[in-house]
Amino acid sequence: MQNRMIMKGLILVTSLFVFAANSFANDYIDADVVYGHKDGMALVYDVIKPANPNGAAIVYMVSGGWYSRWAPPENRAEQFAYLLDAGFTVIPVHHGSAPRYVVPEAYSDVSRAIRHIKMHGEEHGIDADRIGVIGGSAGGHLSLMLGLNSDHGTADSQDIIMRQANDVAAVVAYFPPVDLREITGPNDRFPALNFSQEKAAAISPILYADAGDPPTLLIHGDADELVNISNSQIMYAEFKKKSVTTEFITIPGAGHGFRGDDADTAAAASLEWFKKHLL
Repeated sequence: MQNRMIMKGLILVTSLFVFAANSFANDYIDADVVYGHKDGMALVYDVIKPANPNGAAIVYMVSGGWYSRWAPPENRAEQFAYLLDAGFTVIPVHHGSAPRYVVPEAYSDVSRAIRHIKMHGEEHGIDADRIGVIGGSAGGHLSLMLGLNSDHGTADSQDIIMRQANDVAAVVAYFPPVDLREITGPNDRFPALNFSQEKAAAISPILYADAGDPPTLLIHGDADELVNISNSQIMYAEFKKKSVTTEFITIPGAGHGFRGDDADTAAAASLEWFKKHLL
């Protein structure tokens, strides 16, 4: 199957979106907000608030190959200038990273992060009902899982964060793998995929589409040799079948990881998507 091309490697993309920097001197950064702990380590996200916030937030999945590499939030402010300039609060989320943790654990972490963000929405200056998510490659996969597999929380949980819902209002996914049943197993290059085959279906977005899903934009290059465009094609078809609000943009000649004009095209489409569905 074409999905097996993913086994050739999911590029380790942590700087997926390359755009011209803005002046972010007026942006406010709340760095290293702790949303949980595991194995004695803190799980964190940053909150980057624009000078003129519109009340909506975009949560960025810091994940390439399910590695979650840290970068100064000031760098993220440059990276996402196009969102900040439009008034969106940007929240980069770090999850427990490969090689120590596998994909289901990464998803559990970012799901918890959404709950924490929503619970603290007022102090972050955002509307908990106007949160979008964005990511590319592994980050696109996690973004889709957040959009398609939400719940209302566990009311009787002893963990107050787990009582909070984890739904989001809009999704943008760049070149995402959507069926992990094809690629799960021992993998020297991407150890996050080394988990039981029995768990693969539960972490495959293609199996979760339904009419209640949030509006979702898919963007993929037709020259992507790492995550074949067929992934977005079958996901889009499934969205249409289930009457999910969706669009699918193919960028001719683009490979895995957008640069230059391709990055600008994707950024502009993402911004319009979030404006349309969050404002």
